[in-house]
Amino acid sequence: MSHDYICPARGIVRSEPPVAFLMKPCFALILATAFAAFGAGAATNHWKLVWSDEFNTNGAPDPANWNYERGFERNNELQWYQPENARCTNGLLVIEARREHKPNPNFKPNSKNWRTSREWIEYTSASLISRRLREFKYGKFEMRARIDTRPGSWPAFWTLGVAPGIHWPACGEIDIMEFYTGTVLANFGYQLDGQIKWLSKKEPLNRLGDESWPKQFHIWTMEWDEQKIDLLLDGRLMNHLALADADNADQGNPFHRPVYFILNQAIGGNCGGDPSETTFPVRYEVDWVRVYQSSK
Repeated sequence: MSHDYICPARGIVRSEPPVAFLMKPCFALILATAFAAFGAGAATNHWKLVWSDEFNTNGAPDPANWNYERGFERNNELQWYQPENARCTNGLLVIEARREHKPNPNFKPNSKNWRTSREWIEYTSASLISRRLREFKYGKFEMRARIDTRPGSWPAFWTLGVAPGIHWPACGEIDIMEFYTGTVLANFGYQLDGQIKWLSKKEPLNRLGDESWPKQFHIWTMEWDEQKIDLLLDGRLMNHLALADADNADQGNPFHRPVYFILNQAIGGNCGGDPSETTFPVRYEVDWVRVYQSSK
């Protein structure tokens, strides 16, 4: 994760095994009931749950599933990433951005690099990544979460491709969920002829629902097979990619490679907006992340 990130249509850059799962209370019963209710109809979907994190154990997120980014990462964002801003409580993963004031341990006077030119850390948050722990190729990937949509908040649920020696953006990026400045986005990004190519779809909050929408949990989905990727919000298609459209990508089509997840709550920066009038903390609450693969 060493690259900055180019916001879609925005102009700057986002940096680069068989599984067990914990079930939420009654989750197994819900699955069994669903299969009993829908019978053969459910089976025609061919999805088999292969991994999930239900965030049922209070305390730090499961280290078998998640690593962390640390420090200032990309997009001139204001937050300093640190593990202590992520915790599991009451069946939720809570990624909490806080307004804090403490010295930047990497500060260098007269530095031209934005990461080291800041003398002070004014905000902290957390970014969880599943790299080298949970990586998958094809399937249905889902998250149920509630996001903070106030000014300055920039939460995301996204993936990068696993490709040794191939860095962002050639490794491929999929933003299953991204939010900033009143807009929910679903994006694909890859490298073509040495340039980043974005396929971005945006949906203003005021077209998704009334003022209760940010207070509710929503389900973001990626359905991915050898031919296409669909990105959905609450079952409604947000964006679509025919994989053949990326066959001419630099260093090969990145969407035929395994991916890992990133769950992060950014603040401000190139796209996040001005957080100065927002009351902190800002919370990104994740109920679960689940991966299904075809049983065919």
